[in-house]
Amino acid sequence: MPTPMLIEYYNRLPQLTPGDDEDLWTAGVHDGMREFRDHVVARYSEGSLQRLLTFADVTTRRAAVLALGFIGTMESNAAVAACLVDGDLLVQRFSADALWEIWFRAGSEDQNFKLQQALCQPDAERVRSALDDLIKSAPTFAEPFNQRAIVHFRRGEFARSVEDCEAVLRMNPYHYGAASGMGQCFLRMKKPRAALRAFRQALEINPNLDNLRETIQALMEALGRDES
Repeated sequence: MPTPMLIEYYNRLPQLTPGDDEDLWTAGVHDGMREFRDHVVARYSEGSLQRLLTFADVTTRRAAVLALGFIGTMESNAAVAACLVDGDLLVQRFSADALWEIWFRAGSEDQNFKLQQALCQPDAERVRSALDDLIKSAPTFAEPFNQRAIVHFRRGEFARSVEDCEAVLRMNPYHYGAASGMGQCFLRMKKPRAALRAFRQALEINPNLDNLRETIQALMEALGRDES
């Protein structure tokens, strides 16, 4: 069984516990993470890691979802998204991080590089122009649409942002970021019921978005009745 070896690699990392600052933890385990990734790449397939996500042992699930953050493709999107409702808080946190890693490398190697280059442009107009070009050449790569939605939102172009968020969700129904962003757009457009639907969609995908619970409650109160 491959599980003990994966756990051994995982246990070499300084352990993160619920309540710890994940950014500080990540910064402190940079070398250990590189070693963990190298071991995973050398010895594990994506399919074997997907199977480990369903193990009863919580350490195995933590290690597997962390590993998929390094090597997972869109083939693991649904399996990792399912871990957002895992009973373990660290599995939930690792799965949320892994999903973003997977989404950003869901294109070809060249498309992924162009996405990173687009986001490094010096101003919003150049970012949008680079994303426009990438979307034209890679119309099934969802994350450039999501990043362009963010640009539209920051420019106050909320209807355009909604269009891009809808495109993301058609291609990737697990993209809770796009659903949440769409809700924010509808709020700015003074469409509270549409915002409520979008926020509920995001929370259904990722129940750990605690800030949305307060927003949903406030919207329900503003609408004057229980919208459930």
